[in-house]
Amino acid sequence: MNKQPIRNNLIIELHIPDFDVAKKFYSILGFKVILEHVPTADKPGYLVMKLTTEMGETLLHFYGGNDLVYNQSYFKNYPKDTKRGYATSITIPVPSADEFYNKVADTLKDHIIQPVMDKEDKEMKWRDFRMEDPFGFYLRFTELIDWGQ
Repeated sequence: MNKQPIRNNLIIELHIPDFDVAKKFYSILGFKVILEHVPTADKPGYLVMKLTTEMGETLLHFYGGNDLVYNQSYFKNYPKDTKRGYATSITIPVPSADEFYNKVADTLKDHIIQPVMDKEDKEMKWRDFRMEDPFGFYLRFTELIDWGQ
């Protein structure tokens, strides 16, 4: 196995039952498969997809890929139809919320929760839009703001 430096110090694994659905959906968003261990009848798989923009790389890690995901020690305590991403927001920075939205809005219109909007709090203003992926993960595509990084 070729070991590469970690590109991100935080890896969040999204546990899903179907890699093909994820690959189709996230490919429309511009992500490309960079690693895939195909699940077998007795072993879950692993999938990593990457989006590259002028802002850098965004990696998404998926675990499972088949019904074995429902037997994971923690998640097996919940019904199979529980939204996978309940109470989780995945924020993906993009150079232009408008351009990114226009690129995917027609194809993924059934997944859009909130179209592009201006947002602000006491100190910042930004534009973003929100979607839900096929597994229930809540995605926020936002123009870069200062999160103290």
